[in-house]
Formats: sequence, C-alpha cells, structure tokens
Amino acid sequence: MRAAVARALWTMIETWVLRRRTAESVGLSGTWRAAWRCAAMTAATAAVLGLAACSSAPKEDPNSQANLEKLYAEAKEDMLSGSYDRAIKTLERIEGRAAGTTLGQQAQLDLAWANYKSGERVQAVTVLDRFIKLNPSSPALDYALYMKGLVNFNDDLGLFGRIARQDISERDQQAARDSMQAFKQLVEQFPESKYSEDARIRIDYITNSLAAYEVHVARYYYNRGAYLAAANRGQAALMEFQYAPALEEALFLMMQSYDKLGMTQLRDDTRRVLVASFPDSSYLTTGKAKQKDKAWWQIW
Repeated sequence: MRAAVARALWTMIETWVLRRRTAESVGLSGTWRAAWRCAAMTAATAAVLGLAACSSAPKEDPNSQANLEKLYAEAKEDMLSGSYDRAIKTLERIEGRAAGTTLGQQAQLDLAWANYKSGERVQAVTVLDRFIKLNPSSPALDYALYMKGLVNFNDDLGLFGRIARQDISERDQQAARDSMQAFKQLVEQFPESKYSEDARIRIDYITNSLAAYEVHVARYYYNRGAYLAAANRGQAALMEFQYAPALEEALFLMMQSYDKLGMTQLRDDTRRVLVASFPDSSYLTTGKAKQKDKAWWQIW
C-alpha cells in the first residue's frame, strides 16, 4: 500500500513538471501556471497524507488470541491427517507465544503427542518433563504423567522387538523403569484419576518385566559358567521384586549356581525356599519352566 502511494506521488510530480514545461513553451500566463502549481501541490499533499495514513494503520497482532486459536486449529488438522512434522512446528510457535495460558498448556501436551507419534520419543518426554515442571498445579498434570509413562512403556514394546519376537524382559530396561516411575507418581498424587487404574495394571506388568530381566541376565551368566555372578543376580531379583513370577526361575538358577560352586549349604537352603514358595514348580521335577503362553503384547 505504501509503495503504491509513493508511485502515485512520483507520477504526479513528473506530470506537474511536464505540464509546467509545456505551459512555458506555449507561453501560458503566470496565472495559468500558478493554477497548475496549486493543483499539483494539492495532489502532492493528498499523497503525503495517504502515506501517513498507511504508516499509522494498526498491524495485526500475531500473538492475539484469535491468531493463536487459528494456528492451533491448523495444528489439530495436521495431526488428524498424520502430518505430525508440520503440526510440531506450529505447536512450538504456539507454545512460545501462549506461555502460561490454557492454550499454551494444551499446545504443550499436543506437542508431546505429535513428537511421540512421529517417532521422537526422547523429545516427547522432554516436552512432558517441561510441562510437569512448569505446571505443577495444572488440572492436566495427571494426564501428562500418564502420557509420560505411556510413551516410555510403548517404547519398551517397540516395533523391532515385536518383529523379532523378543520378550521385553530381554532388552534394556531403562525405559521400563522410567515408565514405572511416572505411573507411580500418577497413582500417588492422583489416586482417583481416571488414568490411575490403567497405571496400576501397567505398574504390575512392568514390575514382572523388570524381575524377568534380572533373571534373564542371571541365566546369561549361568550359561557362560559365571556361576557366582548368576547367583548374585538372582539374589538381587529376590531382594527387589519379592512377589514376581520370575522369582521361581531365579531361585532355581541360584540353587544350580551354588551347586556348581560347591556351596552345598546355600544350595540346600535355596531349594527349601523354592519348594516352600513354588511347591508345584516344574524346575523341581524337570529342571525346566512350564511352556509359557504368549505374552499379551505378542498377540498383535
């Protein structure tokens, strides 16, 4: 707009100069030339006023509620269509511009979800940690904790593990521990939350998974002749996870390891604990575990 007015002003000036020269060449009277000058000055004044009006026109505020809500609607559409990368960029802008508002909090939660859906688990957890730290009294805090637990939980059930038919107890358990910590915080702070019941179920599952992981490591050591390390790992599982089903094998591995080490007293003590805790244990008769059903996560 400002450029258009400037061009119009310049055109008027050129026209005025041309007409003045024409008037002088044909010998017009001074009065006529004065009239031309008056008209030109009037036009120039109008152009200047137009420029001033352009410069004083109010600019659209990019941080206005209307603009932020428009951006948020665009981000939601991108998420629904699966365009998570584009949604992430928009939500990051909203998070920065609407910090401390309800819309800003919602943008943060959606940003975490979009990162998770696009495969950026670490970034999703980072966003959730930031939300939890900055919004300790938010009514959505229970949801943020649940989502943090869920992101880490589903990472432990990753695509490659399912393809390889690998039990989650056979992989690194840091994601599982992080998941359990978030779920425990949710249950402790918000016992009546609608997410707490599912969190409790997942806590039990993760606990059993962590115990099974310790037994997996103990088995690894035993199969390689590291009997003392196997016994110690089984003992660690007993101390940390007192009621997990995997402790049946932990006791058996400890018993076998002590036997290999010639520690007959510890072997016999461990066997008595195994008999008392698991009287129908197949390890006592066959030395092997019963055939397991598929884990629920392997069904799909």
